[in-house]
Amino acid sequence: MLPLRSAKMPIMVEDIMKLLCSISEERKMKAAVKHSGRGALVTGAVAFVGGLVGGPPGLAIGGAVGGLLGAWMTSGQFQPVPQIIMELPPAEQQKLFNEAAAIIRHLEWTDAVQLTALVMGSEALQQQLLAMLANYVTRELRAEVRYDD
Repeated sequence: MLPLRSAKMPIMVEDIMKLLCSISEERKMKAAVKHSGRGALVTGAVAFVGGLVGGPPGLAIGGAVGGLLGAWMTSGQFQPVPQIIMELPPAEQQKLFNEAAAIIRHLEWTDAVQLTALVMGSEALQQQLLAMLANYVTRELRAEVRYDD
């Protein structure tokens, strides 16, 4: 086997991000990031406008409508996990890399294609990486994960 690349750390991070994208794409993994801050802002803004326009009854109606709108906004929209992974800032990708590297540290690869082939050949490694990824997305991004089969 070819030796593990260690001189080009950014390339290794990229390789592992591609691997995680491949695995999560194959399992049709999606995540919904909840935006509670945005929902609260919308609720307050609509209540405020309702109060300006309709006085106390407008405030009550604006609060109710804003609450419904805010709740709808925080329900989260599911995005493919590969898209989420590729949009992570470098510091978050490094965290994800560190967690994945602990699982695949015994493998030797030269590029993302070879790494992906090695992992796809092992159901146990796939399961470990998927569990780590789901845990990361839930814990760090506070998102809900689902699999579309």
